[in-house]
Amino acid sequence: MSAASPAIPPGLRAGRAALAVSFLLQGTTFALLVTCIPEIQHRYGLSDALLPLFLAAVPILAGVGSITSEQLVKRTGARAVLRVVQPLVCLSLAGAGLGDTLWQLAVALGVFGLLVGALDASMNMLGVGLQHRYGRSIMIGFHAAFSLGGILGAALAGLGSHYDLGLPVLFGTAAAVIVPLALLTGTRFAGPAELGDAVREAAEAAARSIPWRPLLPLCLAMAFAYIADASVSNYSVKYLTDGLGSAADVAKLSYLGYMVAMLLGRALGDRAVQRWGAVPVVRAGAGLAALGFALAAAAPTAWVGIAGFTVLGFGICAIIPQVFAAGGRLFPADSDAAVARLNLFNYVGFLIGSPLVGTIADASSYRWALLAPMLLVLAVLPLAERFAPAPALAPARV
Repeated sequence: MSAASPAIPPGLRAGRAALAVSFLLQGTTFALLVTCIPEIQHRYGLSDALLPLFLAAVPILAGVGSITSEQLVKRTGARAVLRVVQPLVCLSLAGAGLGDTLWQLAVALGVFGLLVGALDASMNMLGVGLQHRYGRSIMIGFHAAFSLGGILGAALAGLGSHYDLGLPVLFGTAAAVIVPLALLTGTRFAGPAELGDAVREAAEAAARSIPWRPLLPLCLAMAFAYIADASVSNYSVKYLTDGLGSAADVAKLSYLGYMVAMLLGRALGDRAVQRWGAVPVVRAGAGLAALGFALAAAAPTAWVGIAGFTVLGFGICAIIPQVFAAGGRLFPADSDAAVARLNLFNYVGFLIGSPLVGTIADASSYRWALLAPMLLVLAVLPLAERFAPAPALAPARV
């Protein structure tokens, strides 16, 4: 036990553990949805031409939900918003499995998108507040919990396909388990007594004015990485089933392998950066991600495709955390503001990635469609120098 450990109050420790569980539950919920896209298409008769429109609507509405949640947090607090929206996200997942007409799917995914945006914002606000109180980085651990939840969700989806449970049973059972867990976990979130003014101080830091220009290369790297991530999340399972003729349960392993690689990469990534530096790690990550796309696009069998998406996971996991770290190094006095701006390009990547791959696939094939995010992730290579430690830039004052 370190000397600093006794200084951490038990309430903060409990709040940190509860938030980690919240991230895990969200990772499980999200993975269940994206790995069951082929089943959703079949149930609702959704064509390949319409699929990109439905998928693009989710990040757009998530952005709306995120902005709306900022106003709600000012009035009620991040803890209160998170307690409400997380169970509702799980219920909206169940709703996506219960309908049978396109308008019902549109409503379910619309509600899911709005709530996920609010959930994402409130979880990360609470995480930033906890990190502020801890006085050291703990956010990567929360996102590792999300990856672990993604592994669990993909595995459950695979079992559902193997035993032909159907979406009503799979999503309904998941909601019946996750909703009570979310409600129980919500009782342990850190609040004003534990956090004090930490969330408010973090929000004020995010509102400070910093120049966009030094951040733009990192914003591009973030967008390219999330275009790659969206391609896997939304189309890896569909590619294996429709393009490679895989069984549905085997196809779920594409996302499972991707998330396992992300989790392992996040566990080892800090040591790699400490040993070799951020620039070589980002370059290697971009090269590995491109190799993963190429391997998946050329795959003769489903198992080779799964291997390709797994390699891709190892590459992408090295890029995304280093974008945030590089932004924090540029503006050490306003790191929260830099991170908030960079995080916007998470949504930009998802908004571009789904329609891009879906449209190309509809016009040609998924093999050709996977080459588009491969080229974009290679564009990270010339941006890698921007990840090197550099003298801090003073905030612009207006």
